[in-house]
Amino acid sequence: MTTAVRPTPELAAEADARFGSIADPVEQALAVLTWAGETFGEDFAITSSMADGLLAHLAGTAIPGVKVVFLDTGYHFAETIGTRDWITSALPITLVDVTPAQTVAEQDAEHGAKLHDRDPDLCCSLRKVQPLARTLAGFAAWGSGVRRDESATRTNTRLVDWDAKRGMVKVNPIAAWTQDDVDAYLERHQVPVNPLFELGYGSIGCAPCTRPVAPGEDPRAGRWAGRNKTECGLHT
Repeated sequence: MTTAVRPTPELAAEADARFGSIADPVEQALAVLTWAGETFGEDFAITSSMADGLLAHLAGTAIPGVKVVFLDTGYHFAETIGTRDWITSALPITLVDVTPAQTVAEQDAEHGAKLHDRDPDLCCSLRKVQPLARTLAGFAAWGSGVRRDESATRTNTRLVDWDAKRGMVKVNPIAAWTQDDVDAYLERHQVPVNPLFELGYGSIGCAPCTRPVAPGEDPRAGRWAGRNKTECGLHT
């Protein structure tokens, strides 16, 4: 870590209060990202699931060359990998492709095949949570595309928060955005979008644990369907 600014809960709270008063969603998101880039420099990165290029587009606009962390779990849809490559080639970002400590075959050999069916929490930990923790250990702050309207567990998401688990600042630049805000931005800027959305997917994760959703169903209902699980652990 090289930033001269020490990440603290107080720093996060002050920034959250400052940016919360900005009414325009795009202006608000760009202000949050610009602050993060100016405050933490090379010690700031965003994460992207490659559902679309919205956050990467915003971050690349505010911080050209920004690091974008993608968790290459080994279980992604081909469409997600294609969207990653498309976004990386089209936007002014620096891709940080992160893989788990074990390949899928190595994990199967140790834990048995289809761990995601038997213990999805452990599978998420091994293929998402732990790899992200190792990657973010060298940063002072990170950003995500979490929005308050996505699910009940995200309704209190702050624009700038303190990630106590990792001891760093976390920014959520589009926390206050609605789906209409997202759709308008994607259309206005012709931002790449994962083609799986056109096939009925509302939220896109690993292929074995993601299904399309029915009309009117919660967008995240297709994640770990039939289980008492709504988060992979990255944002909780």
